[in-house]
Amino acid sequence: MAAGTALLQVLAVSLVTLCFVLSANANERKTAIITFDAPGSGTGAFQGTQGLAISPNGTITGVYIDSGSVGHGYVRARDGSFITFDVPGAGPNRGQGESINPAGTIAGLYLDANFVIHGFVRARDGAITTFDAPGAGTAFLQGTLAYNINPAGVIAGNYIDASSVSHDFVRAPNGAITTFDAPGAGTGSGQGTFISTVGGINPAGAISGAYIDASNVNHAFVRAPNGAITTYDVPGAGTGLFQGTYPAFINPAGTVPGEYLDASNVWHGFVRAPNGAITTFDVQGAGTGAFQGTQGTAINPAGTIPGFYIDASSANHGFVRASNGAITTFDAPGAGTGSGQGTVPSSINPAGAIVGYYRDASNVFHGFLLGGE
Repeated sequence: MAAGTALLQVLAVSLVTLCFVLSANANERKTAIITFDAPGSGTGAFQGTQGLAISPNGTITGVYIDSGSVGHGYVRARDGSFITFDVPGAGPNRGQGESINPAGTIAGLYLDANFVIHGFVRARDGAITTFDAPGAGTAFLQGTLAYNINPAGVIAGNYIDASSVSHDFVRAPNGAITTFDAPGAGTGSGQGTFISTVGGINPAGAISGAYIDASNVNHAFVRAPNGAITTYDVPGAGTGLFQGTYPAFINPAGTVPGEYLDASNVWHGFVRAPNGAITTFDVQGAGTGAFQGTQGTAINPAGTIPGFYIDASSANHGFVRASNGAITTFDAPGAGTGSGQGTVPSSINPAGAIVGYYRDASNVFHGFLLGGE
């Protein structure tokens, strides 16, 4: 997705475990769903807890928004216990865990008192290091967004410069930062190069991302570990304003899932194989109106893709697409059914555990874990 769209998302829920009864109905996923909120989460509209990323051992990170609408980071262990954290010197968003690697190291972002964005890395022992990419702007909602970390501790993200143009960066474990732009990226405000979030860099260092061109059309790219960039568009992607291809995640094999917006502004899912072959898909029940449809959000080594579909009422529902193309759907218990409400998976680990969030009928956000315990 475009950089910064997750900055002020908010969520919340009381800890509860609900088990579904197994069913032969292939259209509805029936397994354990755990809902949760971090201690201190607010319970007002657009407050609460968001599950963003999950490690191979089931540790979850994300953000929670308190009753004063201030954001904080958290770590949720597999046993359900929480550690919350703030980045020293942070402002209205004091820490947002965006990605977590097998060692438990977290990459994320925070806002300072002037609403400038900065990156951070949090070690498993709680030590936090902050950083800014060279060239990052220092005005409102400019700065550095650390969205991804791989097993080697390499961080990938994007930064917004003083002209509000986005560029990508890779930060080595020793702190050295390399910046890059996709060929064809626009240079106007809001244009540029954007990285996929949560899982936008794989263990080998390959990167998935997108760029917005001078006409404000979205295109996708894959950057190889040696820096070579391949751009692509999904067949059927629209070429109008903010239409096009939106990649999300990249697995160890280099397979990329995501979505594209067609000429009628309807979303459709896709998966791109390492050889460049693209398969598109739609979930049964997805709406066909503007900004309705199907979006793939992540992928694990087995090729399982979680995501969500937006129905004809503009409510969100979760789905899981197996590597053979079979799709099951699910809703988190308590998810609302109004426009913009419902269930949104964010990430998946190698074991197939899915983390995400849902928005209830009161527009409070809550984290959920599907199949992880």
